[in-house]
Amino acid sequence: MMFIKRLFSSSRAAGAPSTPLATQMSEQESRRLLRIAFGCCIGFTISKVMNWPYGVFFTVYPILLLGMVPVFNALIAWQFVGSVLINIVEIFVLRSLFEHSALLMTLGVFALFAVHFRFMARSSHFLMWTMGVVSISVMLHFSSYPGASLSDMAMATALATLIAIISAAVLYWLIPDKAPVNLPTPPALSSAQINHRMLMGAVLATLSFVVFQILDLQDSLSAQVATVLVLFPMTLQGTVSSALNRAKGVALGCAIGISAQFLLYDLIQFLPLVVLTLFATVLITARLHLVERAGSGMGFGALTTIGILFGQYLQPNADILYSSMYRLSSVVVALAILLIAAFWLDKLLDKFALTRNV
Repeated sequence: MMFIKRLFSSSRAAGAPSTPLATQMSEQESRRLLRIAFGCCIGFTISKVMNWPYGVFFTVYPILLLGMVPVFNALIAWQFVGSVLINIVEIFVLRSLFEHSALLMTLGVFALFAVHFRFMARSSHFLMWTMGVVSISVMLHFSSYPGASLSDMAMATALATLIAIISAAVLYWLIPDKAPVNLPTPPALSSAQINHRMLMGAVLATLSFVVFQILDLQDSLSAQVATVLVLFPMTLQGTVSSALNRAKGVALGCAIGISAQFLLYDLIQFLPLVVLTLFATVLITARLHLVERAGSGMGFGALTTIGILFGQYLQPNADILYSSMYRLSSVVVALAILLIAAFWLDKLLDKFALTRNV
């Protein structure tokens, strides 16, 4: 289970030689590739057939569950469910108590992020707390706008989680692993390192939330999610590496998404063709993710980009070209600003013994 935590840790020490990208997948990885592609398409298809809102949750959640985690068992399923239940309670409490005060809301958001990142730094239930960070940031931000219903968003999140878990269980039954997965042992952290990681994640995630609220960026889901995902290493070096990979992955994912738009052209109203196109694009990006063997690398960024583009923007009356270009530019700008803030925050925290990352 601690393998998930290592996915978002720094990939290599500064100055260490890079490892050439593999070109072949093992049989185990080929099976995982099929599970990711089928799981993503199942969630996407159900949301479109049922005409449910927030289709991005139904498309991306299977990617996170099957792409981030190399195994599936009851513990992982309960963590996925637990993250949703905890988030719904947290968000409704925040909205009920602090909605009238921007200052109190900001302090409440920081407190929740601090709790989540602290458990991420020291707990084995890493998946539950990482999913919570993303959900808090997205649901609180987008439910604050007129016309958005927090109840609808919470229901969509719960349904997407349930479908992702059921489809994952079925896919692991139909396409099982042939051998057990070896999980690496995470490094032990001192109290100061845990404090450092908690504050790095909580401060920067809160800063991201506040900036997106102040600037009224309700069309920048991709950029907001990106600024949260790159924080999961909880160190400056890991965040820089994750941000660079994320930017390259977004660029690749947008290019593939635009190609899919041109390929479909005016056939986008035919759902079977859209699902086949999604399946093909997920196969391409998921394969890159798996052969990188780097966890949150360029392939994972491209894979989640495809999920967001298809789930949120690819519709008969929408133009994915503009959405792709806006997504790429907003992600690059948001990550650049985040890295500047991360650099100065890391230097500040290293000045104190209780938060020094050594």
